[in-house]
Amino acid sequence: MPSIAGAGGGRLFSVNGAAAYWGSSRRRLLLLQRPLFSSYWGGTGDDVTPHLPVVIVGAGPVGLVLSFLLTKFGIKCAVLEKNVEFTRHPRAHFINNRTMEIFRKLDGLAGDIERSQPPVDLWRKFVYCTSLSGSILDFDKIISPISVAHFSQHKLVDLLLKKLDGIGFQTCLPDKGILIGASFNEAGRMQERKIHCGLLLGADGARSTVRELAGIHMKGQRDLQKLVSVHFRSKDLGKYLSRERPGMLFFIFNPGAIGVLVAHDLEHGEFVLQIPFYPPQQMFEDFSTKICEEIIVKLVGWEPSDVQVLDIKPWVMHAEVAEKYIGCDKRIILVGDAAHRFPPAGGFGMNTGVQDAHNLAWKLCLLQNGVASPSILQTYESERRPVAIFNTELSVENFKAAMSIPAALGLDPTVANSVHQVINSSLGSVIPRNLQKSVLEGLFSIGRAQVSDYILNEKNPLGSLRLARLRSILDEGKSLQLQFPAEDLGFRYELGALVAEDCAETTYEAEKQKHSKRSREYIPSAKAGSRLPHMLMRALSTSNEGVFSTLDLVNGDKPEFALIIAPMKVSYELARAMLKIADELKLPTKICVIWPQGSVDAKVKGSRSELAPWTNYVDVEEVPRAPVNSWWEMCQITSKSVILVRPDEHIAWRTESDRVTDADSEVRRVFSEVLCLTSRIQTLEKPLLLLLKSPSNASNSHPPSNTASYRT
Repeated sequence: MPSIAGAGGGRLFSVNGAAAYWGSSRRRLLLLQRPLFSSYWGGTGDDVTPHLPVVIVGAGPVGLVLSFLLTKFGIKCAVLEKNVEFTRHPRAHFINNRTMEIFRKLDGLAGDIERSQPPVDLWRKFVYCTSLSGSILDFDKIISPISVAHFSQHKLVDLLLKKLDGIGFQTCLPDKGILIGASFNEAGRMQERKIHCGLLLGADGARSTVRELAGIHMKGQRDLQKLVSVHFRSKDLGKYLSRERPGMLFFIFNPGAIGVLVAHDLEHGEFVLQIPFYPPQQMFEDFSTKICEEIIVKLVGWEPSDVQVLDIKPWVMHAEVAEKYIGCDKRIILVGDAAHRFPPAGGFGMNTGVQDAHNLAWKLCLLQNGVASPSILQTYESERRPVAIFNTELSVENFKAAMSIPAALGLDPTVANSVHQVINSSLGSVIPRNLQKSVLEGLFSIGRAQVSDYILNEKNPLGSLRLARLRSILDEGKSLQLQFPAEDLGFRYELGALVAEDCAETTYEAEKQKHSKRSREYIPSAKAGSRLPHMLMRALSTSNEGVFSTLDLVNGDKPEFALIIAPMKVSYELARAMLKIADELKLPTKICVIWPQGSVDAKVKGSRSELAPWTNYVDVEEVPRAPVNSWWEMCQITSKSVILVRPDEHIAWRTESDRVTDADSEVRRVFSEVLCLTSRIQTLEKPLLLLLKSPSNASNSHPPSNTASYRT
């Protein structure tokens, strides 16, 4: 764990020569970069108002990934978290291909996850109550250098904290609470402390206080389903499932209960059970530890001897995206769940959030370093918000596909919701809640009888028909899906920090129509806005015989652009112009020359003379995999193409080198569009003032949204 430091109330606390102010208001957790804001802190007196370039609110996976990237890029930042301890209640657990690709470059985080996750054979299946298994996950590494992973969010946070500690972050946990830009009550007197920051990044989750106080609204579908999440351990159950029916997700429907069991770790017996509930007839308070244990036994079908309920939480499923990602004169930016809320079907939530952070970090760095215009921040919204809207629609579609299984068995969730609405509208004001509850549970009991052995068997005509319908859904792949390679790897930015391609067939709407046909096949693309396609490469003119991905041509330690070319004279000319202009802009850029397989050293040495006096280039050799003969062929382009790749591994621009008549002018135009220099606006002189108000002791139970405000 990262180092822990604390201090008494009302004093300045020094960390490696820098200062942070601790107060006696609500306890909070602060992740601090070492040395702490040494170039921004103006002294040690109580009247000092510090200025920070970036403050991140929320220390979940998205906030921590963002802080890691910014720190690697040399941007000073702090992460504020309202909770003293990180929750151990497992939440997100599925990490898709694209997110694992990002984690590869976070000091080996992807490797740590692969070594720490449960064995693949224990979680690659979905299991239904009929013993029919659903989708089996694909672990081939043809389209990506790394596979998907199954790793609980709270464990991911632990790993991220260790990584942050390794690059100069410190976790500070004060005895009486942290005070940064806070107004608090101490002995009947209001005390204030203010903090100025250039940018405030809201990564504080689905119920974001930052979003609420910035006045940004969510748009979409609310209250799709209310559920109770039960975190429990049972090694007995874990051993049984490992031996008899290994899987990740268990959809259980029987006459006694209905629920979805998520096996976070079969080896250690760690589970989360999701149970639908219907207030106000059913209240969260009704789900005591004893009741939850009884439901677990009903769903399992036998009684494990060691069930230990660890935590019980209610939650509501929404499908919403923020109306905008940037507010308050471009000083507040939303990332992760603060910007979008999805149904869990498909695992889009955390993955989309991590990719938000990856998109934003390099832009913040170039802005802070004076390379890009402030307008580049708007490209974060124009690129990521359409992806969130698409993922919202896809997760709702996937949720409905998951519900097709119980519907086929005679347990249509839409019927249950309709019954609940009828009771609320017609009986809610007439009969007592307890009687309403009895009516509701009686009707649900009749519904659950549809999956009894008496009805659901091949000898019963109705049961036989339903089982046939179930098999059809599974055989045709129309049930819940967890892997979406076309969407995970094939999404493309249409407008943003790139040179848009003027092709009608490449619009985002066309991409949506293509994916609406449920085609999940990933097709590599070198169009502007696409993620750089993966192929194995080998470095030339070095003693290293190892292979690596084309994605590794992009540096993960600094915001560097990469121009990919083939060894052709016109392409070398464009590359020299690129290096010259990038040097003028102080923009890290390198040239990557892709040679055909089997190229000899004598030819490869030509790059040295063609690119002199520049040395920031690399020669690599293709390692193609049948049936593809070359990287250019895989990308459906010719070797005359040149491709400019951004620090987030998305393509910023492509062209045919022999079409460029004036290399210098063309490169200047490209960088001007990508860095938004053509629409440079006057930098705001007024910093953002973050004022967090802590209420009196009498109102400490109020939610954060009632205890904070942001002013400019």
